[in-house]
Amino acid sequence: MPFWDEIPTPVEALTGSLRDYRDLRGADLLRRVEHFFRWQDLRRQHHLWPYSRATEEAPKAVCAAQEDTGESFAGVNFGSQDYLSLASHPAIKEAAKTAIDEYGVHSAGSAAFIGNTRYSLALERSIADFLGMEHAVLYPTGWAAGFGAIKGLVRPDDHVVMDGLCHSCLQEGAFAATRNVHLHGHLNIASARRHLARIRGRDAENAILVVTESLFSMDSDTPDIAALQDLCREFKATLLVDCAHDLGNLGEDGRGHIGLQRMIGVVDIVMGSFSKTFGSNGGFVATNSPAVREYLKYYSAPQTFSNALSPVQAAIVLKAFEIVASAEGRALRAELMNNVNDLRGKLQAAGFEVIGDPSAIVPVMMCEEGLARLVASRLPELGVVANLVEYPAVAKGSARFRFQVMAKHSKANVDDVVERLHTAYEAAQLAYQRYSRLIARPGIIGAIGR
Repeated sequence: MPFWDEIPTPVEALTGSLRDYRDLRGADLLRRVEHFFRWQDLRRQHHLWPYSRATEEAPKAVCAAQEDTGESFAGVNFGSQDYLSLASHPAIKEAAKTAIDEYGVHSAGSAAFIGNTRYSLALERSIADFLGMEHAVLYPTGWAAGFGAIKGLVRPDDHVVMDGLCHSCLQEGAFAATRNVHLHGHLNIASARRHLARIRGRDAENAILVVTESLFSMDSDTPDIAALQDLCREFKATLLVDCAHDLGNLGEDGRGHIGLQRMIGVVDIVMGSFSKTFGSNGGFVATNSPAVREYLKYYSAPQTFSNALSPVQAAIVLKAFEIVASAEGRALRAELMNNVNDLRGKLQAAGFEVIGDPSAIVPVMMCEEGLARLVASRLPELGVVANLVEYPAVAKGSARFRFQVMAKHSKANVDDVVERLHTAYEAAQLAYQRYSRLIARPGIIGAIGR
């Protein structure tokens, strides 16, 4: 049998990345995206496009889902970000029903134009108190909070110094606000200091916003928040910390790395999201300054010109904060961390590279996109819901699975996902070795593409 006949999947489906289609050329705005669609659809046809899936039931520890082609599958779910398993908690669902009975389902206005409810006002107070801050402002999504906080406060002559791995909402907010964006090495305090010293050496008049995350969602690691806050004081800068992934679910009291590093009430600006731990969409910005709070309400477009959180969302998150702060929340965090440590240990024992520190995010490195896609293509039929992460979420050549752990995963769920990932990896590795020989042939990709 010819070598080519052994290869059922086109090589193009295992090569290339979204980076290849980022910079568009051509006068026809609609047709110039077709090159991307052809590549994407080739991957889709060969079960190598693991995105835009949908759940067919509540995203619990085991659930049914479907590919974006409509094909159904079911299995252990390590792809949903419901870290404390609150999305289906009886008290959360009851809070939603009560809010619907009282308010209906819609806030019917922006926060500026009577979109607030008694639930949203109580939620702002609850968030501020939980973080030891004076004030909080709600946003329709976590993404909107990150983008809106930066774009709302930073002006074109100001500077933003941020970790090079900061989330899309933070980077896009920075680049939308100013041309003076300085990316420092990941978790590298010395690099941040060099940027700040260079900026202040030539610009003493304009503001500097330093931006980081308390838990980086692709690497599961954390910065030295106190050191960054000290740098900000030294160089007359302001610190913003995004606590989307650890607030509520990490630390004995649920205050994440800001709490673990004893920075509660000390960080200049804290922003976060409700979509990881608190059972709803939405986000917030917390500050000790009433002036900052009021300014964001009228100069941060995603807050001013978006519809306010629905009463249902606000009631859900308010109840979730209540659970997080309770003895039940403490028990759920302990269950979550037991599952995290169990999964990390068993993945490492199975020979996988697991990076970062223990958190609800467990990154499992695959590195090569082609191999990672072949592994991902096998997981649904083995009964695993998991997310493959490629560029632009991570650097090219750093593909990985981002397993997201829940408090209500069982030990059997953990055992199953490790065993099934190992089965998928072994089969994919054999297939990828054949592809690698083909890819190495001079001119073969070009010939196949014609």
